[in-house]
Order: sequence, then structure tokens, then C-alpha cells
Amino acid sequence: MKDPYEVLGVPHGASEEEIKKAYRDLARKYHPDNYTNNPLADLAQEKMKEINEAYDTLMKGGASMASNASGYRGNQNASGELSEVRELIRQGRLDAAEAQLDGIAQHNAEWYYLRGVIAQQRGWMDEAAQNFRIAVNMDPHNYEYRNAANAASGGGAYTYRQQEYGNSQSDDLCGLCSTLMCMNCLCDCCR
Repeated sequence: MKDPYEVLGVPHGASEEEIKKAYRDLARKYHPDNYTNNPLADLAQEKMKEINEAYDTLMKGGASMASNASGYRGNQNASGELSEVRELIRQGRLDAAEAQLDGIAQHNAEWYYLRGVIAQQRGWMDEAAQNFRIAVNMDPHNYEYRNAANAASGGGAYTYRQQEYGNSQSDDLCGLCSTLMCMNCLCDCCR
């Protein structure tokens, strides 16, 4: 893994606020939704994954990591395992992803988020919403967790992760909306 300070473009020893600001700026710039139908979409998605991992590494390390001017000494093992879980989910291998999560002792915000994604993919929306809320409570500044929690509670679109994990829920919602619009037109014509 690359040096998380370098990925976020902040100096070693940067304050937590500087790290958060850099993360927000980069997240706005490289969010995959900005690259829909763009040949650079895959690159933006990879860059966003790298940015998320760097931010998570620095935030998990807390003040000791943020003030460590001697270089990157993060918890690569936990981060690597969670990256593997993300890949398993992307491949649709939910049982393997869940088994991998069960083997991780430290239940951080990303752990709960990924548990929520697995539940969502299985259609267990209550469990998904509960896990997303825990992830947001643990890391309230993570837009990915907030978007998932908001969508699970019926408050908005959840496009980035649906695209990454191949969820067809957005297609189902489009079909539902189209049907409702057609029914509305028919009802207006019959009056």
C-alpha cells in the first residue's frame, strides 16, 4: 500500500482536520458518479478506493498516526483483509465475504459497513440499515457510510456502491418509477 499521506497529498504529521479536508476534496474530485459514461470511470473508481484506504488508515491510527512524521506504519493486515472482502462482494461471493469478515477480530466502521453491504445484497434491509448506522456512528465523516445509511432508511440514492457491487436495485426502482408515471398518465386521461 502507498504512503497514505502521499495519497491524500498532505505532509507527514498533518493534523486530523487537514487530513479530513484533503479527503473531502479528493472524494469530490474522484467520486465515480462524476465519471458516469466516461472512459476514465475505472481509473476514478480505483483512485477513490485508494483515497478511502489512505483516509481509513490515517483515521484508524488516530493522533499517533497523524503525528508520525517518520513514515507510514499502519495496520496493513486489517486493511488488506477488508480489501479482500470488498473484492469478494464485488465478485458476488457473499458467503466467502461473510466468512472473511467473521475472521476479523477488530470490528471497525468499515467492517460494519461491509457487513451492511452483504446484508443489502441478500435483501436483508433491516440488518443492512442497522450495520450502516453503526458504521456512521463510528465514522460520521465517511460519505460512503452516510450515503448507505441514508439510502437504507429511504432517504436517498445509493449509486456508488450499487455500481461497484453490481446491485440491480436501482434498475428495479427505475422500473417502479416508470410504471407509476405511466399509471399516473392513464389516470389523468380517464378523468
